[in-house]
Amino acid sequence: MSDTTALPNRRRALSAVAVLALAAPIALVSGAAAQAAPPAPDGWQTVFADDFDGPAGEGVDGNNWILQQGHGYPGGASNWGTGEIQSMTSDPANVSKDGAGHLAITPQRDGAGNWTSARVESARTDFAAPAGGVMRIEASLKLPDVNEQNGTAYWPAFWALGDNARSNGAANWPSIGELDIMEAINARNSHFGTLHCGVAPGGPCNEFNGLGSGERSCDGCRTAFHTYAVELDRSGAVEQLRWYRDGEQYYTVNADQMDAQSWANAVHHGFFVIMNVSIGGGFPGAFGGAVPNDATEPGKPMLVDYVAVYTRG
Repeated sequence: MSDTTALPNRRRALSAVAVLALAAPIALVSGAAAQAAPPAPDGWQTVFADDFDGPAGEGVDGNNWILQQGHGYPGGASNWGTGEIQSMTSDPANVSKDGAGHLAITPQRDGAGNWTSARVESARTDFAAPAGGVMRIEASLKLPDVNEQNGTAYWPAFWALGDNARSNGAANWPSIGELDIMEAINARNSHFGTLHCGVAPGGPCNEFNGLGSGERSCDGCRTAFHTYAVELDRSGAVEQLRWYRDGEQYYTVNADQMDAQSWANAVHHGFFVIMNVSIGGGFPGAFGGAVPNDATEPGKPMLVDYVAVYTRG
């Protein structure tokens, strides 16, 4: 996305002419009432869940989550490899519970114009689909309530990286695999889902773009909660990744779209979950929001109602 050649360059250069696809009709979830993580359906197991209950201002459970600091992993690419400009912090002004059952991830700007935000990563790195089984990573999110006039450069995301990316500064990106479950940019009424894999540039996932859903319309994503999920299905003759919004499947990547080794390197291992709100960078820049402008309004959080991981098989 950014001009830097350092890795990881996740979601680097998605074209500004990506097709805006109309998603299936969806049911809005109230923005006021917190929901518990749904129980595992019959035949599934809940392997992780956090509902973010607690008083306003309380931090995340340190047994479940790591709050990254600064502009990148130690030894990794600067600006998180994407050109985003904010510094990540653990300040409650950037990341804390809202007292209504949600986690608020909030970008802020100081008097000198410096932006801060938060990058929340699961402590566990072993969320995986068992051989012959299925894994589902899901969250209920309300995107920052900004618009295209005051939300330039906003970049909320819910995603997952391959298990050992954190320990080596993500130098093995994109081969380790990246599942972008939900990304939204510049307060557009839309979101994206993407798989990153293989080598960059080029390779089986067409890096630095990745294999993506294109832009999916979602007029209510900034005013109400919606569920976003990805399933990694290893139960069939052809393994598959499936993306969902509010239970409706909208995008699929099949294993036979690439060579077997690239697929295995991308998905046959554990993952860790990431939630963040970045400011600026290559992806929003492809749509005119590489940096915030004078109208970009700080203090608008992405609210996380719950995060859950389920497996079957």
